[in-house]
Amino acid sequence: MSRKIIDAVIIGAGPIGLACGIEAARRGIEYLIIEKGCLVNSVFNYPTNMTFFSTSDKIELGNVPFVSHGTKPTRREALEYYRRVTEAKGLIIKLYERVNMIEKQDGTIRVTTNKSTYLCRNLIIATGYYDNPNMMNIPGEQLSKVKHFFDEAHPYAGLEAAVVGAGNSAVDVALELFRIGAKVTMVVREEGIKKSVKYWVRPDIENRIAEGSIKAFFGSSVIEIEAGHILIDTPQGKTKLRNDVVFAMTGYHPDLDFMKEAGIRIVSGKKGYFSKMTHETNTEGIYLAGVACSGGNTDKYFIENSTIHSVKIMDHIQKKMKAQTAKGS
Repeated sequence: MSRKIIDAVIIGAGPIGLACGIEAARRGIEYLIIEKGCLVNSVFNYPTNMTFFSTSDKIELGNVPFVSHGTKPTRREALEYYRRVTEAKGLIIKLYERVNMIEKQDGTIRVTTNKSTYLCRNLIIATGYYDNPNMMNIPGEQLSKVKHFFDEAHPYAGLEAAVVGAGNSAVDVALELFRIGAKVTMVVREEGIKKSVKYWVRPDIENRIAEGSIKAFFGSSVIEIEAGHILIDTPQGKTKLRNDVVFAMTGYHPDLDFMKEAGIRIVSGKKGYFSKMTHETNTEGIYLAGVACSGGNTDKYFIENSTIHSVKIMDHIQKKMKAQTAKGS
């Protein structure tokens, strides 16, 4: 255990965690970033052929230029870019180190990981949400054929594939599977493809559905999964379909249990557990950044509108540090 008290520990080395580290370093605030996986672990786990919704300039960090080959950067380009940012800024990061416990004691915060223990004055939780899929909670969801994450399409060529959902992830998966020869059926609770789907992708998926290349059941839901079939509830009644694999693209959520264990009082459906001005939570010295602020409304926060969180947080931490220095003198 290190007895040294760090100004700020940042949990999560995704783009927003990196932004917090960059902002801390710029102000001379001592920091440490702790990440349970690899650098920008959530981006790494995106589908292999994914293209970002945003243009590259919108997801730049620390004034390091991000030049991509196309209008929209790819996952591979983003991984290379964030590696370059980390190296250029000399960011201090502990990778493959999982935080197991957070405790407040005597005005400091003790952060215990699987490898060490750190003491800090401030803690920023920037853990994202991609590790925590929204479950359907139906019989058969535990079968190995059910996937809540998608890497690439090739292994599913020639198979009967069901895609649950109608957002960007679901649409991308359905189109990739279709293009490698899978027989794709979409099961959608809504009455159509979501309005938030990328504007350059929407005509593609709608045309594939209209021509019958991709089947779609709207206003429907999967109610049971079996080894060789799925049972769906449609406006016309229940239908049993032959099936080899199910991609449940039902969204993801922040690790609220982790936040509650850190002392953050989160009440479902309620707001006010952190300040929109400073991002400090109702536990003094603990802050939220990025999609960790969302509660369950993850559509609200993206890289391009969350990097500002690092500025607000470090503004507040710096003011506290100046006040403490003035008080001590």
